[in-house]
Amino acid sequence: MTENSLDTAGRRAADQAGGDQAADSAATAESSPGSAEASPRVGGPYPSGVAVPPSGGGGRPPRPTLGRRAVAFADSLWRPGLVLAAVFAVWWFVAAREYVPNYLVPTPGQVGETMTGQWSELARHTLVTLYETVLGFVLAAALGLATAVAIAYSRTLDKALYPIVLFAQVIPKIAIAPLLVVWFGLGLTPKIILAVLIAFFPVVISGVAGLRSTDPELLDLAATMGAGRWRTFRKIRFPNALPHLMAGLKVAVTLAVVGAVVGEFVGASEGLGYVLLLANGNLDAPLLFADLILMSAIGIVLFVLVEIAEALLIPWHASRRAGVSLTTS
Repeated sequence: MTENSLDTAGRRAADQAGGDQAADSAATAESSPGSAEASPRVGGPYPSGVAVPPSGGGGRPPRPTLGRRAVAFADSLWRPGLVLAAVFAVWWFVAAREYVPNYLVPTPGQVGETMTGQWSELARHTLVTLYETVLGFVLAAALGLATAVAIAYSRTLDKALYPIVLFAQVIPKIAIAPLLVVWFGLGLTPKIILAVLIAFFPVVISGVAGLRSTDPELLDLAATMGAGRWRTFRKIRFPNALPHLMAGLKVAVTLAVVGAVVGEFVGASEGLGYVLLLANGNLDAPLLFADLILMSAIGIVLFVLVEIAEALLIPWHASRRAGVSLTTS
């Protein structure tokens, strides 16, 4: 069988909704009285009342230009930016008027001075936490996808692995963190393992949901055309599961930051979690706030990177055709 045939079958599920909607619109137009008279006749071979297909592009809408993408991106940012500006203004007002003592809530200026004055040290600890987070997330994504494939393809493994995955998720990770430190020491290993354990579950759940959501008719079509399991997975099952999988990865990448920081709470000599404990013990509120800002920045940057990867991998998905990925109009 040809590669193009399977590619066409793999894209069929994504285009089915749009095709059904177009068919319904055409049926409505035909059944409406006077629809032919209402439509102006366009020069050419098309009868009155029949929409003329756009020239070029095979009837598909043109891809947005770089300017349109920039406008859509700016439109998706101004609302959260406005909320953050309001929060910042309230924070500055409360701290400047000292409604709360500055040793509890410092001013934004004090936090900024702490970040600039201790930037080299904070940058070193940030890189440590970032390394733990990224490595834990990558391992969780790989192991989670492999587990999801095993569960989706084998009923025996489904019954054997699914309860274990659920059991591992419900155990509080902060409770097993000391055990990991006893087993693997105070190095990076327990932090990475903890990040993997926390980020593993959403990848498995989203992967299984995506792999099981493939239209059975497409699978029958691929089998009829002689496609094996691997080719069917590569051309139909995996592309169909990508929207679900990317949603799970976006959740997992933020949880990986939590896992790395929790591991640093239990036992570490570097990392943002370690800095957080030092700042809390010394009642150093500016350092505490600066540390929290850096933790949030790591999560936001990694989330945006996964979002960009999603836009590159599944530009055909309905959530991407609207032009704005994180918001709905």
